[in-house]
Amino acid sequence: MPDWLEPKAGLQITPKTFTVTRQYQAEKLGAIGIDPSLYGGLCDPAFFIGLSIQAGAESGISAEGNVNMLTELVQHRPIPLDEDLALTGQIQWVRPVPRGRRIRTTVEITLPDGTPVLSVSRESLKPNPKLVGTRGAGEQAAPILTDTGALQPIARYALTPEATAAYSSEGNAIHYDVEAARAGGFRAPIIGGGQGVHFITAALWDKGIDQMDVTIYFRRPIFWDESVWVGVLPDRSAAGLIKGEKVATEVRIHTLARRRVGI
Repeated sequence: MPDWLEPKAGLQITPKTFTVTRQYQAEKLGAIGIDPSLYGGLCDPAFFIGLSIQAGAESGISAEGNVNMLTELVQHRPIPLDEDLALTGQIQWVRPVPRGRRIRTTVEITLPDGTPVLSVSRESLKPNPKLVGTRGAGEQAAPILTDTGALQPIARYALTPEATAAYSSEGNAIHYDVEAARAGGFRAPIIGGGQGVHFITAALWDKGIDQMDVTIYFRRPIFWDESVWVGVLPDRSAAGLIKGEKVATEVRIHTLARRRVGI
């Protein structure tokens, strides 16, 4: 096991250059039932939720057992596939909560010349294993979607353990290992927050997105064998990933700008 760093404010994520390839996107989206041709030569911004977590783990910041609480995702411009991107980031703060610690991390993605591409800020719960069953993960924003009947249904997905295992990356076993999930207080593995957000971004990507500014709230765990559906409010101010009639993930849409025709 690696010697993990203690999370603390100011801890830097090691800068890195990386590429999201067309093959990687096709494999991961295909595994969870999304047609990768929807995005053409552009990257689904939902990938950067998981990629930012992975960058932290590569820098010695453990993600094991962590649970996403919220993510602020701001896409400044279209994100190219098969081209170099640069990543920097740091932990902004760490706060004690009844179940353990709540951690806020920010990551910036740019082109090699420094042109901003995407910003992702995450708040996650790092549970204390000794406090399994304890409630309380810090301050929660008021619900956005109070009536799921107001949503326009866009797509439905039947999740499977095989699909979630194929999508998941090493680093947080609660997404692919039954025993690890049960040790964390879950009946079965739960899908990663990023996996669920892919279903929502696919619903919003009907004509391609040039700019996106959204806040994502992860309200309930989604187990790897459940069924979910995606809905969007008629005014496109919010969207959600719903299981039954309960909101599992909801997205407040601040900005959603499509590409100009012909570009």
